[in-house]
Amino acid sequence: MSEMFPHNPLNFDGRDLSAHEQRDLYAKLLLPRMIEEKMMSQLRQGKISKWFSGLGQEAISVGVAAAMPRDKFIFPMHRNLGIFTTREVPLDRLFAQFQGKDHGFTKGRDRSFHFGSPEHHIVGMISHLGPQLGLADGVALAEKLEGTGGCSFVFTGDGGASEGDFHEAVNVAAVWQLPVIIGIENNAWGLSTPSEQQFRCAHFTDKAVGYGIPQEDAIQVDGNDLFDVYHKVSDAVESLRERQRPIILEFKTFRIRGHEEASGTKYYPSGLIEQWSEVDPVTRIQAHLRESGVLDKAFEEALTAEHKARIQDGLKLAASKPAIEASTTEELTDRFAPGTPKGLEVVPDARGRELRFIDAITEGLRTSMERHPDLVLMGQDIGQYGGVFKVTDGFVDLFGEGRVRNTPLCESAIVGAGLGLSIAGKKAMVEMQFSDFVTCGFNQIVNNLAKIHWRWGQKADVVVRMPTGGGVGAGPYHSQSTEAWFFHVPGLKIAYPSTPGDAKGLLRMAIDDPNPVLFFEHKNLYRSLTGPVPEEDYLLEFGKGRVVREGQDATLVTYGLGVQWAEAMLAAHPEWDVEVIDLRTLLPWDEELVMDSVTKTGKALVLHEDTMTGGIGAEISSRIHECCFEALDAPVGRTASLDTAFPFAEDLERNFLANTRLEEDLEQLLNR
Repeated sequence: MSEMFPHNPLNFDGRDLSAHEQRDLYAKLLLPRMIEEKMMSQLRQGKISKWFSGLGQEAISVGVAAAMPRDKFIFPMHRNLGIFTTREVPLDRLFAQFQGKDHGFTKGRDRSFHFGSPEHHIVGMISHLGPQLGLADGVALAEKLEGTGGCSFVFTGDGGASEGDFHEAVNVAAVWQLPVIIGIENNAWGLSTPSEQQFRCAHFTDKAVGYGIPQEDAIQVDGNDLFDVYHKVSDAVESLRERQRPIILEFKTFRIRGHEEASGTKYYPSGLIEQWSEVDPVTRIQAHLRESGVLDKAFEEALTAEHKARIQDGLKLAASKPAIEASTTEELTDRFAPGTPKGLEVVPDARGRELRFIDAITEGLRTSMERHPDLVLMGQDIGQYGGVFKVTDGFVDLFGEGRVRNTPLCESAIVGAGLGLSIAGKKAMVEMQFSDFVTCGFNQIVNNLAKIHWRWGQKADVVVRMPTGGGVGAGPYHSQSTEAWFFHVPGLKIAYPSTPGDAKGLLRMAIDDPNPVLFFEHKNLYRSLTGPVPEEDYLLEFGKGRVVREGQDATLVTYGLGVQWAEAMLAAHPEWDVEVIDLRTLLPWDEELVMDSVTKTGKALVLHEDTMTGGIGAEISSRIHECCFEALDAPVGRTASLDTAFPFAEDLERNFLANTRLEEDLEQLLNR
């Protein structure tokens, strides 16, 4: 035990807690233990499908929730039932959640503690564990910007702390001095993997110095001692009111049961469970409080009866709720948060001012910052430097470093922080320096931003700007078309403008929309393309394409730089009467406009800069064949870039890009 517990365990130092307060904490501790025992019975009876037991770790959850102010966010994990019970989440709703019923929190779309409750200031986990830390950074950033003196608390485990998200989030918290308490539940096992196979440091508090977190802010806590947890969390909360910074709390504990019940515990060495059972957080504090006269038999019996009745009532009410009946309409509707503003089609005055593509984006972003004082911009080098493309040049002088934030190279944590800002009621824009780098934030986008409203009704008011595309001699890691990676993901919106006027209007819509938007900006257009841009503020509706030029012989469907390619090629062939459709947005895309055009012309070619296989053109082509088959005079064609990585050398790049084959492909279609 001395190796597992290097500090003196189970002192139960009540400090200034009154007898009443000690009994209250004990009551809060006993409830999740009794629910644990009941849930394992429910699991055996087949009434729930899975259970992650926190048996032996309850003191951590209860102590944290009791010490944290009720209006501050907690980000729990699998084994933090005590967070929910101590925050007084109704038991009937909690049990209905475990049973997959509509009376729970996710309408049966997720199970266990994979949900949040804004009312209780709880944000549940996703199975990837580490991303929670970035979200907590975002909430802590909101607290810092508002000057509340508040903080957030995020849980991770000894296994989760091995993930890159842990490093990124702790690094961001340290660099930005965010008021976040990072609680690491060190139970010495990641499922069946012991600590010595996960990390080489003796304690997680040893890692703090590497992030510039001083030793006094990396604190070990006896996770089985309810009073130690409560006091050290309370101390941290009070300290953060005086000085904002991250604090690491390492809770030493042990899980008596398996990772989840189906996993079992056969991998534990013989005698280990019995050894840790000697410092069980419930039975040991119970004995201490009896010895000190705080508990008596009558109180214990009354408390046990009260908890038992609450559990039974909750189970009875949850059982009375009907099973969910699927509604396709509701499933599709709930992908997005309501409140998308109405678009306004503004026709740019050709006699008016002309702006470069990049200047239109800057103007749209600047207008958004003026209209939304709660909008925060984050990205690498976007501060005084103005970004590598100078989109935010001068923004720090206008809006301050608090709202225009240089970030470390931590894409996952920063996208997560954007979601945390949204949870805290703000708006966020994250700039990927190049869209290629979004791979480092991919999980946050596809598993957090895209799913969070559908899962439990939390909006993700985040825009991710993505400088993209080739034609600039930048090679395979600064030129890729990445839009198709996200086209498959329900819950995202994707904009991809091709003109300065559209760039401003679509960006303004992206910022005002309360849903996650990926906003693609072709780098080749930044300074090469100019066009009329209205001075007034306007929003362009997503899902509404435009007819670039009318025609009768064929329809060319494209977006982004493809529009410029199409116009240049057709200008060289005035004899070709081809209609060009600019999609403008890819999720949603304007199916009605495309189908009406193809029905009229009888032929279609889909053009995009992305590679052929698995590109967006395949989906559009398939839909045209399904909807317009009888009107088609030829199979739908596709023109795309080569199925290789993006090359660097000039002639290789020329040969790679789709426009090299556009003229030949369109001529073949017209002659069929």
